[in-house]
Amino acid sequence: MGRAFANRVGSMMVRWDRMAKAFTRVGKDIAMAVKAGGPNPDSNAALRRAIQNGRNANMPKDKVEAAIKRAVGNDAESYDEVVYEGYAPHGIAVMVETATNNPTRTVANVRMAFTRKGGNLGNSGSVSFLFKKMGIIKIARAGVDRDGLELELIDHGLEDFLDDDSDAGPIYVLRSAFNDFATLQRAIEDRGITPISAEHEHVPHTLVELGEEEITAVLELVDRLEQDDDVQRVFVNLA
Repeated sequence: MGRAFANRVGSMMVRWDRMAKAFTRVGKDIAMAVKAGGPNPDSNAALRRAIQNGRNANMPKDKVEAAIKRAVGNDAESYDEVVYEGYAPHGIAVMVETATNNPTRTVANVRMAFTRKGGNLGNSGSVSFLFKKMGIIKIARAGVDRDGLELELIDHGLEDFLDDDSDAGPIYVLRSAFNDFATLQRAIEDRGITPISAEHEHVPHTLVELGEEEITAVLELVDRLEQDDDVQRVFVNLA
């Protein structure tokens, strides 16, 4: 019984850590969105996305509202988005998005993660050509006329309309060029559809196949990077 209880506690701590990390990420997204476009989500597509992603992460409404209030305060923390590029073990390309109030600290931590896990931090542009920055919107399949919606959204920047599954059930994944992200988001909302999530991603042009042990080495680097409080998202071209 003692071991089973310890396992349950360990599992709960992992979930709490992941939830705390998700809340921190959303809070920084909110802060940057408010700084760039103001506190009104009706006129700020990036803020609407951040709020929706907070809901998807089960972030309480009062925490979302508090994050917005902090972002407009005189003592609001200012974050800069900085993207780092490099290679994981076995030649896998890595894009690391950060939101930081101290780039010197952040680059040191990112470089250390790459070094300790057998990778190499590169210069700006060293791997970004292997990815395309895209807007990714996920919606529930239920009640959606796929063919009709796909046809309507093509004129609003839709590039890909994919089937997928999530913990909540079957979903559609809609992708656009990043410059069309806000346009596609608004077109979906105008049709009465509330996205499950709406984020940008660096989508690899091609994927690299590796063996199981090699994959483990890459994922250890990804995990190390994601544990850093300044890191928002990590993207790799690993199949």
